[in-house]
Amino acid sequence: MSDLPAVTIYTDGACDPNPGPGGWAALLRYKRTEKILTGSEPQTTNNRMELTAAVQALQALDRPCNVIFYTDSEYLKKGITEWMPTWRKRQWRRKGGALANVDLWQQLDVVIQPHQVKWRWVRGHAGDQDNQRVDSLARQAIRAT
Repeated sequence: MSDLPAVTIYTDGACDPNPGPGGWAALLRYKRTEKILTGSEPQTTNNRMELTAAVQALQALDRPCNVIFYTDSEYLKKGITEWMPTWRKRQWRRKGGALANVDLWQQLDVVIQPHQVKWRWVRGHAGDQDNQRVDSLARQAIRAT
């Protein structure tokens, strides 16, 4: 599968306050081309914005890709790499009951299928320029609500 296009994605979601108005942003990079995606919701949570950014970014890919996906959200990273297989086995429920944001987790499960995705966690606000860029864009998107 190494013949697939190599794409780098950075995403972030934000709310102010949480819950409250929210924004999300994604930066997609293929070779020297960049694409920026942003959006907002008037009443949401930070976690929903993190998941929305991931879904929107992966939906924007028009063919299967090798993706290196950067997020500062441990919720997103652990959810997709550790918790999702168990949620699927339990019909999208947690051991303790309902799964928060189940609609977005299910969408994410679908949109990752055509791609080879390597998930990378980066510490937020720690100097990674692309992470800081999507953080700024997500916060700008909040103001657009």
